[in-house]
Amino acid sequence: MLDIKYVTQNLQKVQKALSTRGKTADLEDLNSFNEQRKKILLELENLRHRRNVVSQEIAAMKKKGEDAEGIVNEMRTVSSSVKNLANSLSEAEEKINIIVMSLPNLPHASVPLGEDPSDNPVRYIKGRLPDFDFKPLPHWTLGEQLGILDFNRAARITGARFPLYFGPGARMERALINFMLDLHTERHGYKEVLPPFIVNRGSMTNTGQLPKFEEDLFKLQGLDYYLIPTAEVPVTNIHQGEILEEENLPVFYAAYTPCFRSEAGSYGKDTKGLIRQHQFNKVELVKFTTPETSYDELENLLNNAETILKRLEIPYQVIELCTGDLGFSAAKTYDIEVWMPAQNVYREISSCSNFEAFQARRGNIRFRRKGKKGTELVHTLNGSGLAVGRTVAAVIENFQKADGSVAIPEALQPYMEGMKRIEPCG
Repeated sequence: MLDIKYVTQNLQKVQKALSTRGKTADLEDLNSFNEQRKKILLELENLRHRRNVVSQEIAAMKKKGEDAEGIVNEMRTVSSSVKNLANSLSEAEEKINIIVMSLPNLPHASVPLGEDPSDNPVRYIKGRLPDFDFKPLPHWTLGEQLGILDFNRAARITGARFPLYFGPGARMERALINFMLDLHTERHGYKEVLPPFIVNRGSMTNTGQLPKFEEDLFKLQGLDYYLIPTAEVPVTNIHQGEILEEENLPVFYAAYTPCFRSEAGSYGKDTKGLIRQHQFNKVELVKFTTPETSYDELENLLNNAETILKRLEIPYQVIELCTGDLGFSAAKTYDIEVWMPAQNVYREISSCSNFEAFQARRGNIRFRRKGKKGTELVHTLNGSGLAVGRTVAAVIENFQKADGSVAIPEALQPYMEGMKRIEPCG
């Protein structure tokens, strides 16, 4: 959430920043409602003060045995006015809240200008593309031939875009989760957490999923609970409403969770195989930092996520999201895209973002500097470290062999009980 004071004092600057994201907002309405709120609040405070004075006068008159009927009538009028103004204040604040909660974060000055993903610049490309002397198969075809993926049975169990793994495929998914968590906790300094997979409306609102993206979420019938779309939601909310001490920052968390997304509006887009599923596993990295260190920590976060692909020897590229492609809550984002040779394209496998104080303001997550009385909002960051199903897909496509087998990356073999290859069935 943006700072209302900053927005109303910098209307043109904020409007210009939002326009680079392709967003328009009636900030004049916000300013008008805010001025109305301040006027009502001043009147309300004056009347409450008058009510307190009148109450003391009534008590004094009654103590003296004097007739207080006239001033009692005034008290009734004042109390009625206080009630009406309080209602008007609530209405004004609700109008302000609706507008502010709909405003996306402002892009950081370093974010490249652009309208859509085609304007995202490639920062760099890492790794050597595999050189096949045969036509590589897509992971969904090869996975089914190997007997490790079965999308037809998954569709009968639940519906379209749910995965079903067997044997070494299931083992690889589990191995990758453990490999990622071990690397991030033992080498990168993250503390492992296992959060709830269901959260309440407040938690979804704090991280920016609500109210804007409700159609993308799975809601539990009859309850104001939601299946998480990413571990970012429960992990960021670990410290909602808390004050952290500066000396304890930064705080790093790594969490494995299943993720659930309705993917509304994405019909026909990357829906084959493991790329865009309603249910998938992911290892998420979340950071809480001071404002002055958050952009250095974003670079570190990106490097942490990249390390997984480097260890697995899978080629990838890093792009910077332009203003028009930036996520709702993010001030700056890097995407890591993994090479998928059968599709001859790079596919997103991680987004690493700095939200600055946007989520912390919604969740009231603050910190206290050493030796100072006041508090400040922390900066929050998160990134996938990595999306597990997409990593499985990348391994299958990049390590496939002419005989239909798939080699296991050397770094992953200890997590697969030494297995070096997944052989064709029969």
